[in-house]
Order: sequence, then structure tokens, then C-alpha cells
Amino acid sequence: MARAPFEIAGKTILAGTSQTVHLPVSILPDHTPVTLSVQVHHGKRAGPTMFVSAAVHGDEVIGVEIVRRLLRAPQLSALRGTLLVVPIVNAFGFLNRSRYLPDRRDLNRCFPGHPSGSLGARLAHIFLQDVVLRCDTGIDLHSAAIHRTNLPQIRISPGDSATRAMAMAFGAPVVLQSSLRAGSLRAEAAERGTSVLLYEAGEGLRFDELAVRAGVAGILRVMRSLGMLPAKGIAKAKVAPYVCKSSSWVRAPAGGVLRTFRAEGETVEKGETLACVSDPFGEVETDIISPSSGILIGRAILPVVNEGDAVFHLAQLSPEAAEDTVEGLALQLETDPLFDEDEII
Repeated sequence: MARAPFEIAGKTILAGTSQTVHLPVSILPDHTPVTLSVQVHHGKRAGPTMFVSAAVHGDEVIGVEIVRRLLRAPQLSALRGTLLVVPIVNAFGFLNRSRYLPDRRDLNRCFPGHPSGSLGARLAHIFLQDVVLRCDTGIDLHSAAIHRTNLPQIRISPGDSATRAMAMAFGAPVVLQSSLRAGSLRAEAAERGTSVLLYEAGEGLRFDELAVRAGVAGILRVMRSLGMLPAKGIAKAKVAPYVCKSSSWVRAPAGGVLRTFRAEGETVEKGETLACVSDPFGEVETDIISPSSGILIGRAILPVVNEGDAVFHLAQLSPEAAEDTVEGLALQLETDPLFDEDEII
């Protein structure tokens, strides 16, 4: 018996086919229409329904490249279930190279949204109702803000066994337990019964090759773990992720010129010097000291800081994990890609 077609926004996608559907969102002041474009891959055989989204924050472009490569992965030809892919959720921010919407709202604080609310509320409502809640699960792709960079990591809710299992299958170097924030996509989806992984990697307005490869490989691994893709050609992660229960920012004790001595992915000890802030004349230097042992999962890359600026994002490790060396993380990042160089298009 043939599988029933997938219906979205008045369009019908037959089993074994794919189609890009454009959901009307708004019209710009110059009368240019803005849409939420969704590519639907409806497998011939039954299985879970999953979404992958990027650019909820318009300047976080790394997810757009991850989506582009995912859609060219040959493994999708054997898809079971349905995959909904949204490469650019916040088209307004993407076009303006901005994290925000035109009214300076953060889309990831606008959920669940409202059909007659602000621009952010309307976009959040359309994305949530027409895409997210049509799915059993999803992966939302993010990066650090501009002038910062993140180690590839997965954010999950404490005590959520479903997302934890998906996170371990994804195989990012770090899995960080992070509380849900009111108004966020992840919080609203969880309340409605859709489990969402949040992938963080790289820097705003920049591509990072290892972070892109880790993202593509991780999504395919999750789809394999859910039974949406066959195991052939999708290797499991070679290194188990570090699971971190908490994290905090280490801030600049003074303003000046920043020189960093440690990078994201490195494990550090309590009391270790992470960086130094100097005045422009070099007469006064202030060290930035690690307040605890842990792993650096993000850092500032702009060499000019004000007193109190966040410089390093430090995640706490268990005593046993803290004894490991950074070589394991480097191996994970270097071997994560599922594709050879000549297969990256």
C-alpha cells in the first residue's frame, strides 16, 4: 500500500518525492514579498517526521551551509519518514547580516508567536505551526554571535532522556545541559511534545569547515539512530561526547588589548592563566585566571575588550573527564566528516 502524501500550505508531496514550499510571511516596505521556504523530502516508507532549521538568528550563517550540504547527501535517497528543511528562518536578519528582526526583536524569544502580533510573533507562529509542530523531533542550527566562536556542541534540557539519546548519537565534542528559556523555540516545542536539539558551532557571519562537517555528520547520525536512514555509509562517532551539567562565562577584569593563550576545545585547570589584558602602552597587564577546571566551549575573538566583557565560556567537567586530554576532541573533529574532500560541493 502506497504511503499517504504529505500536505503543507495547500501543497501535496507524494511519497518518494521532494518539493520546496514557500509560506507567505510578510511584504517589505518596497513591496518585496518575504516567505518561509521549506524543502520537504517525503520518503517512500513510513518513519518519523523531523525538521532541520538554520538562521533563526540571521547572522548565524554556518547553519545555512550545513543545510546545503545535508540536502546533497546521497544517504537521503533512502529516507524513511519525512524531513522538513528550512535553511533560513529569519530572512530579514539574513539579508541584513543581523541577528535580529527589523524591529530589533530576537526571533528566538518570540515563540509561540501570534498570527496578528508583531513581525517576530507572526514569523514565530508560522514556523511553529506549519513546520515544528508537524514533526516528532528537530535540530535547530546556531553559531556564536559575531566576534565570538563556539566549539561544536549540543544543548539539551536537564532530565530530557529523548534529547540526550539524540545528542549522544549526534557525536559533537560536548553535550551541555542548558535550561529552557521562555519564548525560545526549544522551550515552546518541548512544551508541545516536539524534542529539539540545538547545535552550536563556529562564529557569526563566518564559515568554519570542521564545524560544518561535524554538523552534517551529526544530523545524519541522528537520522540513522531514529531509523530514518540506513546504517550503511554513516559511521558512529569515534569519541564519546563530554557531558557537561553547567557552564559560566569568564569575564575580563580590565579593559584593553586581549591576548589569549587558550582556545576552544582545550581543557584547563583551576588557577590557570587563560589570557592577558594589557593597556595600549603595555605598562599594565592583567591576567585572566580560570576560576575552575573545565573545558573551553567558546571564546571571544575580538582582541579589544571592556572591563566585564565575556571572554571565555567554560563548561564544568566531572573530575574523571577533566583528566582527559584535548587530543580526544581534536580526533573527534578531524574524523567527524562523512565525506571525502572531493565530495564536498
